[in-house]
Formats: sequence, structure tokens, C-alpha cells
Amino acid sequence: MKQTHAFQTEVKQLLQLMIHSLYSNKEIFLRELISNAADACDKLRFEALNNNALLDDDGELKITVTANAEAKTITVSDNGIGMSEAEVIEHLGTIAKSGTKAFFEQLTGDAQKDAHLIGQFGVGFYSAFIVADKVTVESRRAGLPESQGVRWVSAGDGEFTVEPMDKATRGTDVILHLKDDQADLLSDWTLRRIVTTYSDHISVPILMKKAPEYDDEGNPKPSEELEVVNRAQALWTLPKNDISEAQYQEFYKHVAHDFEDTLAWTHFKVEGRQDYTGLLYIPKRAPYDLYERDPKHGVKLYVKRVFIMDDAKKLMPLYLRWVRGVIDSSDLPLNVSREILQESRDLDAIRSGSVKKVLALLEDLQKNQPEKYTEFWNVFGNALKEGVGEDMANKDKIAALCRFASTHNDNDVQNVTLADYIGRMKAGQEKIYYITADSYAAAKNSPHLEVFAKKGVEVLLLTDRVDEWVVGSLFEFDGKALASVAKGALDLGGMADEAEKAEQAKVEEASKDVAAAIQAALGDKVAAVRATTRLTESPACLVVGEHDMSQHMLRMLEAAGAGEQIPHSKPTLEINPEHLLIQKIAAEANEAQRNDLAELVYEQALLAEGGKLENPAAFVKRMNGLLLALNG
Repeated sequence: MKQTHAFQTEVKQLLQLMIHSLYSNKEIFLRELISNAADACDKLRFEALNNNALLDDDGELKITVTANAEAKTITVSDNGIGMSEAEVIEHLGTIAKSGTKAFFEQLTGDAQKDAHLIGQFGVGFYSAFIVADKVTVESRRAGLPESQGVRWVSAGDGEFTVEPMDKATRGTDVILHLKDDQADLLSDWTLRRIVTTYSDHISVPILMKKAPEYDDEGNPKPSEELEVVNRAQALWTLPKNDISEAQYQEFYKHVAHDFEDTLAWTHFKVEGRQDYTGLLYIPKRAPYDLYERDPKHGVKLYVKRVFIMDDAKKLMPLYLRWVRGVIDSSDLPLNVSREILQESRDLDAIRSGSVKKVLALLEDLQKNQPEKYTEFWNVFGNALKEGVGEDMANKDKIAALCRFASTHNDNDVQNVTLADYIGRMKAGQEKIYYITADSYAAAKNSPHLEVFAKKGVEVLLLTDRVDEWVVGSLFEFDGKALASVAKGALDLGGMADEAEKAEQAKVEEASKDVAAAIQAALGDKVAAVRATTRLTESPACLVVGEHDMSQHMLRMLEAAGAGEQIPHSKPTLEINPEHLLIQKIAAEANEAQRNDLAELVYEQALLAEGGKLENPAAFVKRMNGLLLALNG
């Protein structure tokens, strides 16, 4: 019985985006349908490892592409895993993916920019509607009887029909009823050109009608004989010298479901305790789910060229979740399961070696192709930074690849490496100084930087959320300790001469009374009040203990709802005795006014940190009162 279903709302949106965003590159429809057919063959090959009956005496997996000029149709058939009625409705009518909302939020309306997102979302099937005004899908899942075939039909107009049918063969036939203006695609030569251009790397044989022979008068002899038109060999198994750049790029588009070229790749073969081959790619753009809680990883696992799974999360650590490609092992068992993978020492070694290959590729880009590395960093830098805390074995390598903004530059561009920083360190400088803040402006203008600016000492400006994770895990680099300028007492190490140290002691002694007065006014809001020489322009700043959590980190945790579970250490208020406001507090005889000034200094320091006032209304009232008193 035929049933009519409405497309999920998101599918309707995608259909419109697909048609309008990709029309200028309409030929990709065939690449996408062949790619899906190859995946279906891979899945059957894997399921048949445990249930050989699924092959049903038809073990030669293949894809067939035919054109019917009279009916104006193109058919892409495969004898792969096929689909049941429920699977047809699920896969061809809905999008059951986490990150769907994030995907649509990233769409810009710019056809060219949106095209890559549409591809990576894994909805290449819908590209059929670029060239077809109606699509028919006939499928039968391997293992089901002939009577349980299913026919799916849609004109891409918001709904589709599903009905049972008898289907003699397993697998799927996708029949495109071409639009009137797409007649040029009905030529076997055109289809053959598209297949060899975009799908030559597919490891499943792609069959088409044999090129016609001609009689003595130049007329083609009719023939229904089929021939393989692609290499039908797994690309990653070929020698590098036998693979062109175009073939590497097309394989990337197949494996990543991307419509855009890759940025770079590494192709390697490892022999020894474990034998495996890898072909791993760096995309140009971030996947829509890069920062989802459970993003889908992009490396496919093969064993002896048999596809096992396309979401093998143990193949790559989380910070490299954006890597795409394949790893083919000769050592893992063919019937490997996700459970076995969790405890596989062989896979641990494969993962470790593959991670090193990716990092080596990034090191090469950074050294020899800096423009490409900058392009990579601007897209995936934050994700890579996670590795500093996640991957202890490669922490130093990852840290060397990281880039930051710093006071060395006049903009917020992240182009300073830790090696760059060390190369510019001042005589006597023993530490790599940094500050974390909510924004570049807050970091750049922080009072904590004043003495460093005076001495010409560079400070890293860390404003990405992940930066707290980085500095919480990276205590030193190349023998130089990392030090926050907002933690602990000012320590300039070898850059502070004896005269400056004596001056600091003198200032602290001379400011005891005003520090005590401010401490009395603020009560338990601060741990202590002390004079400092780190300030040259500001009246005060807040610092925490050297081993305490930074104020910036605390604010992030509070924003995430975890603030109450974190022990709060009170900051110390450091004051600048040379500042007129501090001097006014010292000279103020009116206790109430002195207390208001002390509160104002504290609140200013809190705001300069990017902090939040407990009582903004009281701050405004206090400020107004002091302004009126001064004018009076």
C-alpha cells in the first residue's frame, strides 16, 4: 500500500539549499550517488563477515551506471547492503543528526560558502534534485525476501511516497528523471567522463556500457556489454607516485563528503610490529559539529581493505577530531567490533603512529608553507590547543604548533609561537609571561601589563576559552616557565635590579597605613591590600595567589553553572601609591568618603579584570556621590 510522507522541515530546507547552492557544479550529483553506492557495498562486505548468506551467491560487489535517452533517465545501481522500508523512510526523509541546529546556524545564504557545509552534512543523495525533477529509489535489504522490496518516489517538493514492491536483486537502484534542460547528461560519453573524473578512486568496480565499436561506414554497433570504467582499487594502497593530486583531492571529497578541495594530506605506510596504511587529510573548513559534545570523528577504519566502520573514535584523539581519511590495518581481526577496539593494544599503536604523522604534517606546513598553516590555524587552532592538556606524549610538539596574540603586535592576530617569544626575550628574562582575559581589548589594556610595557617585555594575550586549559597543563616550554602576570607578587627575576627591589620594599613600608585603611573599608572582599610597583598608570589591580585559579577561569566556570562547586580564593588588591586617587584616600579625613573611595578603587580594578559587580546600582550611586562631592 502506497503511503505519502512529508519531508522533515530540515530536509525541505536542505533540498532548496542543495539545488541553488550547487547548481553551478551540477556534475557532483553522480559522484555523490556513486559514493553512497560504494558505502553500501562496503557495509555489506562487513556484515557478510559474520553472515555470508547475505551475499546470496552474488559476491561480486559492483556499481552500474546507465542512461536511457528515450525515458530521459539515469540509473545508478548497486548490489550492496540495500534498505528496508523503515530505513528508506529514515535515511531519505529525515535527518536524525546531532548538531542539526548548529549546521543551520552556520549557513550564510552565500551559495559558495554553504556548499561545503551541505556536503559534509552527509546529504549527498539530495544532490540528485539538482538535475532531476523526480527521483525514484528502489531497494531491498540484504537478507530480506524479494517481496520486501520498497519503492521511494519524490519530486523534491516537500513530500515523498513509499510503497512495497517485488525486487529480484538486493541493493539499491536510484533512478533520476532528468529535467528537460539536462539532456546533455544522457550521453554515455558524458557520464563516462564524469565517472572517471570524480570517481576513479572508488574501490568498487563501476560498470557502464562498453564503448561502441563502429562498422566500416562509421555507424556504431549496438552493444549491451558492460565494462569497468574505474581503477576499482583502493587509492590508499597504490604507490604515491602513481596517484595524481587530482585523484588525492577527489578521494578526499568522497571520504569527507566535502565539495571543496582539502588543504593538505599525508599518505604513509608503516611496517613493523603493526602493519598499516593511512591517508589522512586536513580540511579547509571546520565541520559543523566541531564543538559539539559528541562530534562524529572523520577517520574510516579498514582491515585488509575491508571497510569496518566510519566513526572509529579511537583512531584519533578528540583534539584531532577534524582529521578526515582512512586507516587500513593488516593486523586487526576482520571481525573487529567497537568493544574489541576499546581494548586493542594494536589499535593504540596505530593511533599513536597516525597522530605523529598528522603532527609531522602540521610541522611541515608551519615551516615550509606558512600561508597554508595560517589558514589551518584560523580554522582549527582552538581544537588543536586542546591537545596540550589531552595528549601528554605529544604536549611539547602541540605547544610548538600553537599560536597566540601578544603585546609584540598591534592587533589581535594569533601569529606568535612560543619559540618566537623565547627568541625575543629580554636579557635577564627567565619566564614566558601571559595574561588570560575575556577579550583581546581586556587583555591588551589590563593594568597588569603596565610594568611589562615600561620594560619592553612581551606578554602573551590569551583570550580563547581553551587557553586556560593550555596554561593549566603547560608549565614550561623549552626550559622556560610560563607565568601569569595576574598571579602572585610581581617577580621580574633577573630583570629587576637591586635598586628596584629596594624601591619596592620602601614603597610597601611607606604605604602601610593607606593599605590598612583600604583593607578595613573592603573587609573580606579581598585577602589583603599591598603596595606594588607593577602599576604605572592605574590606581590598583587584583591578583590571585600563584597557585590559585585565575579570575578569568572562575568566571568561565560560573557562566557554565559550576561556580558553586569551585572553592573561591579571595584576590589581593595591589595599589599604586603614586596614583592621585590612592594619595587622596591616604589624605582623606572623612571616614565615609574614604571608604567610598576605597570601594571605588576596588570596583574599578574588578571591572578592569572583566569581572562583574555584585551591586551595580550601589556602584553608580557611590560614583555619583563622589563626583558631586568633588565638584562641591
